[in-house]
Amino acid sequence: MRILGILTLLSGPALAAGCPQLPDYSPELRNLIEQADRAPDVRAGRVVSDAMWKVWLRAPDEVAQGILDTGLRRRDAYDFLGAIGEFDRLVAYCPDYAEGYNQRAYIHFLNGEYAAALTNLDIALNLQPLHVAAQTGRALTLMHMGRISEARAQLLIAVENNPWLPEAGLLAKDAPLGPQGSDI
Repeated sequence: MRILGILTLLSGPALAAGCPQLPDYSPELRNLIEQADRAPDVRAGRVVSDAMWKVWLRAPDEVAQGILDTGLRRRDAYDFLGAIGEFDRLVAYCPDYAEGYNQRAYIHFLNGEYAAALTNLDIALNLQPLHVAAQTGRALTLMHMGRISEARAQLLIAVENNPWLPEAGLLAKDAPLGPQGSDI
């Protein structure tokens, strides 16, 4: 009977009505940002980065978690069309859950659909301003769109929140988002 209830829930317009209210993850993320700032080395920084991902990937209920996990499996199998379908379902079911938009943005980014990626990243960051991965994704998307000064500003914010991001190298001298001319 439980499976039938979940299938019924996933089958139509009732999706958004079924998503529970999201807990406020901001205090937990602020704590992890502080830990990242204090991390003594790359290894410790990666542990904190992994902990951040565990927060973002914590869906509000079992239904949302199942949709997210299916979408991630499809993404990892390069089934981008199937992944987009799952992330569309997740966003329809839990419109206040930032990770649905972040993952959908990533698929759009991988497909070179930068405007669609940016739209989804903006929604994700509106819902969860401390989503460092969405901040980084937004910077990379803006960079691919040729909006270099905006990309640099966004990546500086992401790196301020997590100095251990591999993308921080894009801010180095002579890197795509590094200091330019009078910035040096």
